[in-house]
Amino acid sequence: MFAGLPELGISNGEDLKETLTNCTEPLKAIDQFQMENGILLPTLQSALPFLDLHGTPRLEFHQSVFDELREKLMERVATIAEGKDEDRYIKLEELLEKSFPLVKMPSIQPIIMQVLKHLPKVPEKKLKQVMADKELYKVCSVEVKRQIWQDNQALFGDEVSPLLKQYIVEKEAALFSSDLSILHNFFSPSPKTRRQGEVVLKLTQMIGKNVKLYDMVLQFLRTLFLRTRNVHYCTLRAELLMSLHDLDVSEICSVDPCHKFSWCLDACIREKFVDAKRARELQGFLDGVKKGQEQVLGDLSMILCDPFACNTLVLSTVRNIQELLSQEAMPRDSPDLLLLLRMLSLGQGAWDMIDSQVFKEPRMDLEVVTRFLPAVMSIVVDDYTFTVEQKLPSEEKTSLTYPTTLPETFSRYIQENRVACEIGLYYVLHIAKQRNKNALQRLLPSLVDTYNDMAFGDIFLHLLTGHLTLLSDEFGTEEFCTAVFDNFLLTSFSSKENVHRHCLRLLNHLHQKVLASYMETLMKTLEPPKQSSESVKELYTLLKEKLEASKKSPPEPEEAPSLDLSLHPVAVPSTPTTPH
Repeated sequence: MFAGLPELGISNGEDLKETLTNCTEPLKAIDQFQMENGILLPTLQSALPFLDLHGTPRLEFHQSVFDELREKLMERVATIAEGKDEDRYIKLEELLEKSFPLVKMPSIQPIIMQVLKHLPKVPEKKLKQVMADKELYKVCSVEVKRQIWQDNQALFGDEVSPLLKQYIVEKEAALFSSDLSILHNFFSPSPKTRRQGEVVLKLTQMIGKNVKLYDMVLQFLRTLFLRTRNVHYCTLRAELLMSLHDLDVSEICSVDPCHKFSWCLDACIREKFVDAKRARELQGFLDGVKKGQEQVLGDLSMILCDPFACNTLVLSTVRNIQELLSQEAMPRDSPDLLLLLRMLSLGQGAWDMIDSQVFKEPRMDLEVVTRFLPAVMSIVVDDYTFTVEQKLPSEEKTSLTYPTTLPETFSRYIQENRVACEIGLYYVLHIAKQRNKNALQRLLPSLVDTYNDMAFGDIFLHLLTGHLTLLSDEFGTEEFCTAVFDNFLLTSFSSKENVHRHCLRLLNHLHQKVLASYMETLMKTLEPPKQSSESVKELYTLLKEKLEASKKSPPEPEEAPSLDLSLHPVAVPSTPTTPH
């Protein structure tokens, strides 16, 4: 406990023990020891007996003086460090040199840690001593740890790794949230809110203004993205940069070539739309990548691969298609649309680019513009035509039935092209948002076979299940249940456990609306096999309990239709709005 005192010429317990062992008059020896090692203030000696009279132990007095002096010294260290003296760090280094032998003394340790914290460059020998001692490493401040980490990537990796795992677990938990809603989904939190998350704040603090540590974290994220293909690492890459931007850490923001691009894109994500002005800015950044600097495309592609960026780009694309229809214009005539496709293509190609280390924008398939998007527009026109036909007086109606097949180009492109597939999936979400049952029944079967099984990915299924809550009353018909479950979800639930989970999430929310006979069949089909994960089993058990509870207390039959049933459902506007 008192290790290091002899090095400084200060007596400790061992010295007192030796003195008492060898002396003939113990009381005199104790007095002598107190005189030599007490507070060297002549006027104090005559005052101490007064404390004895008040029954105050000498230990208590010395401890209170010690605590007071320690606080004053720590304040003085901070004042020196924050001052303007040219030799301020020399003073602190001298103090460190004198006090460091006592670093293992709990009472003195805070002073030494305070000195270390305020030194911009701790002597290497001291850093190594701190790093080699687990207890010292644990209690030293993040400012000291940064100096240790910047030359010890493996140690920094050990510190960062649990945070990165925690981040992925949190993102995946959000996708499987039991709260199904179109208003509160995975993409609802604003960028600034997301940056207040525990992991982003901790990483930001660990990096501070240290460019070397920032580069290390980016390297970890690239490596993990390559190893796992998990796009949430791309989100963290963008969030980290913008978190440092929020704190005005110019030392890092000024050297990250993606900073201004990310800042502009972040504003688009906040609005969930890329307007014409920002589109021109983003295009300027992409066009401005100079020869010899192509490597920046790897980072830009990773930022565009962030699901929040991708969500914004595809929502803007769907909105753009609607505007083109109202103007009777073609996709190839819209520069804004072509830029959105270019950015989607760059984002979707992030993994391939970083893996191959060939930093070149992927060539966009022009047929997406000339054939696939017109096919999407023809599906929209079919829908408009049928809707107008239904509103005509009976004598003017033709025998037009709602089309059930899709243009071959649409089906082929969502199977073969990832950008086309992403747009196709978001168009399905768009029609679900409009509560368009006919179009949904027409499109869902085509999603069984999509590029890289994107329709069975967690992000799309999370959004689709939330959007389907708008059509909850339609689940009372066998036709709609068949379209959603038999023709889409159940085609892959047995081979993809995530689909099984999303089915159960949806049913836990809508079970009272689903046709009773169909619900019985679904319960048999969705019963988890023994090898299923606990989360699937728990969801199934919860659903079973809900069904049994509703059998015991069935909902009361409505005597008369409520007012809102006589009203037509209000279509949700297709234009995304920014939550306030």
